[in-house]
Amino acid sequence: MEKNFESKLSESAKSMKASEIRELLKLTAQPEIISFAGGLPAAELFPIDNIKKTAEELIEKDGRRALQYSTTEGFNELRNVIIKQRLEPMGIKAGLENILITSGSQQALDYSSRIFVNPGDTIITESPSYLGALNAFKLADPNFVEIEMDDQGMKMDKLEEALKTEKNVKFIYTIPDFQNPSGVTMNLERRKKLIELANKYDVLVLEDCPYKELIFDGEPLPALKSMDTEGRVIHLGTFSKTFCPGLRIGWIVADPFITNKYTMLKQGSDLQSSSLDQLLTAKFMEDNILEEHIKKIVEVYKKRRDVMFAAIDKYFPKGIKYTKSEGGLFTWVEVKPELQSKEILEKALEKKVAFVPGDSFFPNGGKTNFFRMNYSCMSEEKIEEGIKLLGEVLDEYYK
Repeated sequence: MEKNFESKLSESAKSMKASEIRELLKLTAQPEIISFAGGLPAAELFPIDNIKKTAEELIEKDGRRALQYSTTEGFNELRNVIIKQRLEPMGIKAGLENILITSGSQQALDYSSRIFVNPGDTIITESPSYLGALNAFKLADPNFVEIEMDDQGMKMDKLEEALKTEKNVKFIYTIPDFQNPSGVTMNLERRKKLIELANKYDVLVLEDCPYKELIFDGEPLPALKSMDTEGRVIHLGTFSKTFCPGLRIGWIVADPFITNKYTMLKQGSDLQSSSLDQLLTAKFMEDNILEEHIKKIVEVYKKRRDVMFAAIDKYFPKGIKYTKSEGGLFTWVEVKPELQSKEILEKALEKKVAFVPGDSFFPNGGKTNFFRMNYSCMSEEKIEEGIKLLGEVLDEYYK
């Protein structure tokens, strides 16, 4: 008897679609592929020896607690050290009542739409925006409103126009520092204006900050949460880009009323984030190892970024634009309007080079002449080689 499992699915499950490029990007797992596709930190820089030593000390001293259930909110020692070492340097004032530990910031993105968004409600995003956030938000069946960006971030006149005209705007989603995928950083004037507009039009702001500490040039700008006067900014942080993504430790900082809603949802979802990983991360920070690790990876990533940008200038056809990001993990490439980045990817894979086509980063689609490249997880030699090969592919389109 033929089984019809489709009829058993919820409406949101029925709407799920596999990525058009997933099969192509599976090829990037092959060792011979020079991949600029992922958002991965450099695995060879993980502080394995330090983690091994810290883990042994933790298990010896506190193993029973590390292997037991804990509270949903997270261990106090981890939340306290996040306040001291991560939030206070950004100018963010917070207490334990403001912080929930999550299983990576991706969990926080998923929870955000589930807590605030009904089908048809509006989410305002930068255009382009982070694909993982868009995929999480889409399960709530929202109306996406995209706000155009330039090299200084989201355009505030366009944002105000949307806030004036759109109904049921639940939150503005932004990555203000070294944005994924564009690499753009929002300037100080626009940060202040965004807070002003959020207050004026009574909307929440979801501030996603995975890359803020990966700064190569210039001075860090204040977090939006540090400028929040009405408790409407929800700040998301993570150790995935600065420490180890496999630990899956992130956090939410928000008004206690909002944090409590996230906590109740997490209780029904996974009860808590890993006790062992929380206590390991807390001890790693308390022993003052993390700051040195961040300095090391920033030095390496800056060098790899510089190699990529120099190679683009040398090997790409004239007329191609790209973001000269001052930190983070990505640059964003724009080719001629009539070109299709997916087609370019297919040609690039024939030369064993990969990147991510850009159309999926636009919530409502329709823009096909962009692609994202990562510079953190390939060696300088492979970056040079890969950009040269990609330049050969692009030359065919610019003859």
